[in-house]
This record gives sequence, C-alpha cells and structure tokens, in this order.
Amino acid sequence: MRFAKGHGTGNDFVIVPDPEGELELKPELVAALCDRRFGIGADGVLRVVRAAAAGPDAVDSDAAGWFMDYRNSDGSIAEMCGNGIRVFARYLLEQGLAAGPELAIGTRAGTRMVSVEPDGQFTVDMGAVAVLGAGTAEAGGEQLAGLAISVGNPHLACLISRPVAAVDLTAPRVLSPDVFAGGANIEVIRVTGDHEAEMRVHERGSGLTLSCGTGAVASAVAAAVAAGEWPGAPGRPWIVHVPGGSLTVTPSVTASLLTGPADIVATGEISDAWLAALQPAALSLS
Repeated sequence: MRFAKGHGTGNDFVIVPDPEGELELKPELVAALCDRRFGIGADGVLRVVRAAAAGPDAVDSDAAGWFMDYRNSDGSIAEMCGNGIRVFARYLLEQGLAAGPELAIGTRAGTRMVSVEPDGQFTVDMGAVAVLGAGTAEAGGEQLAGLAISVGNPHLACLISRPVAAVDLTAPRVLSPDVFAGGANIEVIRVTGDHEAEMRVHERGSGLTLSCGTGAVASAVAAAVAAGEWPGAPGRPWIVHVPGGSLTVTPSVTASLLTGPADIVATGEISDAWLAALQPAALSLS
C-alpha cells in the first residue's frame, strides 16, 4: 500500500491513494496508521479517491474530480478538514493528478474550491458558516462559554481573556448536547491584537492537535461576533496563531476563506508484513 505523509501548520495526515475506490478504510486500520508509536503517526487519514468512485459519500461533488475521504485518528468519519484539504490539494498537484491554480475537491461538506497562491500557500473557500447559538463546555474542571458554529463540521468556539495555554484541553466535553448531540471540536481563543488571535483546539476524534483549519475559521467568526463584525460583508482578515504556525481567515456567512501552508513530507510503501499483522477486520479490499 502506497502512502504519503503531509501536514498543514503541524496538523498531520497519512495520505492513502485509492483512485478507484478499492480500499475500505476500517476504523482499526485508520487508528493503526495514525498510531505515533506503532504506526506512521498522524492526526488523521486522507484517502485520495476519484469523486466518481467515492459512492454516496461524495455528496454534491459533481464538479470535483477528486474526493477527500477524511478520517480522524480514532477511525471516525469527519465531514471536513481545512488543513487536510490544503495538503490534499498539494498532493494532487505534486502527483500530477490535477492542475492548478484552482482545484475543485469534493468533501462530505460539499465541493470546496482550493487556489494556489503566488507564495505557494493555499486558499480554501470554506463555504457557508453558521453561528448556531450559545453553548458551554467543561475543560479542566472549569466551564467555558462559547458559540456553536458550523463550518461544515461542528465547533464550540470559546473566547477567553487569558493565554490559551492556561486552559487544560486534555479531555474537554460539550455540556450543551442540544447544540451538538454528537460532540464538537472545542477551541479556546484569545484576541491578542487588531484582527489577530491565538487558538488551541481539541478535535473530535483526534484529541489535542497543533492546528485545525475549520477551527481557525470558527475562531475568527467568534472573534468577529465579539467585535460586532458579524454578520456582514467580508471584512478584514484575521490572523489566527496556532501552536503549529499561523493561518489567515476572512470570515463570511456565505464563503469564508482560509489561507495557509501545506507540505508533503515523505512518500513510501507500507510494509506488507505490518499490514498482515493487523487484525483481519482492520483491512478490507472490496
């Protein structure tokens, strides 16, 4: 099995090419690939499959040649990944599977347009963003007030006034199940300057990560709400600093933009012996 390893601001992924949709990614295989000691190590898996071969998951992907099948490191399915789609786009370009500077990529949240910037970074049209109301989370024994925000996937964005590193995000939980019954990504955000903020995130299905693209968008939207700039026409971009780097977000009700780097670190072959040692249920070829 071929693979590549990539990251966007430290949010890292195992990339598995499967153009014709022949590989069924069992949760056990995904978790094994993402294991940082016994596997390759990653926050999630990006399966590269043609949209025409992706089956019913490729909703609203008629305009896309490729579909990003994203799985969290615990094997669960995610709707969207803002860092992952930039890495996905770079992989397509480097492998000659698509041509830039604009690419249409299918996701479970719908087709997303990705553009290559002159400096080599990537800008993603993240689609519609919705502020769904107030919510609360518990983290490290304290309650945090936040905004429930959908960026194609669920977020609870909590603005705080102290450094974000002071909040224990090891195992936070959403306390308002009426907002997100299936859980959510939880961000803590502190505005540090004029349209500038720092953010840390606990991702649903992956845990603490160095970055989250959709989380950066949710954070910028929460900051824009607090600044009285939401809803409204797209305004000035926000710079969102995460432990793995910085992302630029232009929040918008209809089409928020996310700009950041994406790197392919390595390509290689997964050992047949390692695959054979997994439980049979972990690997299935259709």
